Formats: sequence, C-alpha cells, structure tokens
Amino acid sequence: MLRRFVMAFAVVTNLVLLDQVVKEIAVRVLKAHGSVAVVPGFFNLTYVENRGCAWGMLQNQTWFLVSIAVVMLALLIWRSKWFFPEGKTGKVTQILLYAGIVGNLWDRLFRGFVVDMFDFYWGVHHFPVFNVADVFISVAAGLLVLSSFFSKNENPKEEVSNG
Repeated sequence: MLRRFVMAFAVVTNLVLLDQVVKEIAVRVLKAHGSVAVVPGFFNLTYVENRGCAWGMLQNQTWFLVSIAVVMLALLIWRSKWFFPEGKTGKVTQILLYAGIVGNLWDRLFRGFVVDMFDFYWGVHHFPVFNVADVFISVAAGLLVLSSFFSKNENPKEEVSNG
C-alpha cells in the first residue's frame, strides 16, 4: 500500500510540475505577446491571468478559492472510496484530479491568479481559455461520468440502503 501511495504521489508531482513548466513558459513567452495564432481561426496560445475560477466566476476571491480547493482536496483524499471507482480507472481519475487541483492551487498561492493559455475558438465563439491543470480536471470529470455508466451496481437503491 505504501508503494502504491509513493507511486501515485510521484505521478501527481510530475503532472503538477508539467503544468507549472507550461505555465512558466506562458509567463515568459506569451505575456509579452498576449496571443499567438497557432491554427488561425481555431487555436491561439493566449496569456490570461485568471483571478477567478471556471469561466471567470468569483473574480478576485483568491482566498475563498484557495480554501475551497484545500477542503475539496482533503475531502477527496479522505473519502476517496466514495468518489472514485475501484481499479485503474479510479486511480487515474484520482491522480488527474489531484494534479489539476494542486496545479491551480499552486498558482493561486504563489501568483495570486491562475495562468491560462489554451484558446480555442471558431468565428466569434471563444471557449474559455484554459491550462494543463484544467485539462487534468476535465479528463478526470469525464472519467467519473463514464465510469458511472459502467458501474457494477445495478440497483442504486440497494447501495444507499446498505451504505
């Protein structure tokens, strides 16, 4: 069990480092340019300082967002069996979610905002600019949704009454 924990911790740490390296490159390269077209009409690398959360909600509420992230991270670790499916999918989901939360939490604590850089759009429709940590969180959420469709429990009421 300790070996699994150490391995998972190492993977989370490396994913957070990847996220932070990409963000640091964005700060050093993109901040001066603002936005660089990669695929014109579809994808830019755009420097954004997000002082809120998803889709810019809760602007300038840094300490509230830090508190929520810390509480959620603690809850997810403490009650992981409640939130994540068993097996490899559950482990991958946990690792991605933890890495995403910690990556954005790190930014909030040490920068005061989250650095975003991936900017997808078509015509006048822009998807909110996001970062690597956001990708981890989104993939983890997708895995949770998908795994719920393939849950082994065919009678959810039975689980509630026995749990």
